[in-house]
Amino acid sequence: MTKSTANKAIITCLVVITLVMALASINPLDTSSYLLHQAGTVAFVGVMLVCYRYLHVRTMSFVLASIFIIIHIIGARYLYSYLPYDDWTQALFGINLTDKFGWQRNMYDRLVHFSYGLLLLPFMIDIFRYYLPSLSMRALLLLALQLNLATSTAYELFEWMLAMTLSPEASEAYNGQQGDIWDAHKDIMMAFLGGLSGAGIVLFNNDKDQALP
Repeated sequence: MTKSTANKAIITCLVVITLVMALASINPLDTSSYLLHQAGTVAFVGVMLVCYRYLHVRTMSFVLASIFIIIHIIGARYLYSYLPYDDWTQALFGINLTDKFGWQRNMYDRLVHFSYGLLLLPFMIDIFRYYLPSLSMRALLLLALQLNLATSTAYELFEWMLAMTLSPEASEAYNGQQGDIWDAHKDIMMAFLGGLSGAGIVLFNNDKDQALP
């Protein structure tokens, strides 16, 4: 990919993120919780740009991370717990996902955590590759999966500490536990499963490339 093409891809990602955020900011369900989520979004995009500029993160890794950000922004618009995916799938395909799979809660937040593991894994690999260029792909994957678990756990601890300072209603609106006492554990598990899925894809492509004459 040429530098010009890469720059166009990065600019496109930033424009799409900005547009999605602008649309999502129109009458969100809970403004204070939404703004709290999006403050983190802006900070994270800033970190992405710094890593891309100074740590030589690949353009494709940035694009995948941007897709995760968009998934997160849409979820924040509906506080995750109230995203009307059943209405959307019913209108488009005549299928109610909650009824079909027998879910007892809104599952969009599980998708977000899985996407975190899956879509940010290449980004994490690139960061470790910059600092440790001599490591094998398997070693880089192991470090990336450890970072996946560490950051997922740190985020759940942040949510817990935040819950201690907010009212019960505000805490529930932000955290979206939906009454599940094991919500934090399941979120971490989904992020790790996403990371493992991404690791399998990376290993498959890496082994395939090495097998080429």
